[in-house]
Amino acid sequence: MNPSRLLSVLVENRPGVLNRVASMIRRRGFNIDSLSVGPTEDETVSRMTIAVHVGRQQAEQATKQLSKLIDVITIDDITEARKVSHELLLIRMHAPPDQRSEILDVVAVFLGRIVDIASSSMIIEITGTTEKVDNFVDLMRPYGIKEVARSGAVALVRGDQAGISLGDLDLTGEAPGGLRVGAGTAGAGITADTTGDI
Repeated sequence: MNPSRLLSVLVENRPGVLNRVASMIRRRGFNIDSLSVGPTEDETVSRMTIAVHVGRQQAEQATKQLSKLIDVITIDDITEARKVSHELLLIRMHAPPDQRSEILDVVAVFLGRIVDIASSSMIIEITGTTEKVDNFVDLMRPYGIKEVARSGAVALVRGDQAGISLGDLDLTGEAPGGLRVGAGTAGAGITADTTGDI
């Protein structure tokens, strides 16, 4: 089974872009594990973080196809780059009074917090790597999970390993001198660093 590859995509902030990107991936027969999108420091540009369940070669095919879309400014496969990659989990737990102390002990270990509480349930918020979130969900299963909502990963490459910034681009996605930024500029081949995460 192929692991997920993490793609970081800068796109024009205009209607229909999300659908075009998702449709392109779907037409290639790739499964999207998660897709997060939001504005950047430039209000005309959005950043998509896409976790797609493919191998390296298929990810290269996907990035080549996505780079052909007119709305895509840059695309990088940052799976193997040193990066900060976090997602948000909201989980509603069955939590009668006699189980709450045990649940709260686990929440404390994962540096989570309680964001809502009722007579027999509570909502817990956890942020961190996908692995951290998966581990927390697995530990909560014996207590009784009522609902789960996950944001999907958002990620930025660490330090000087980052690719060209928005300030280096014009609105056509070209770097100074007319060179279009393609996939793989984010330091492929460097082991991811999850320092500080459980």
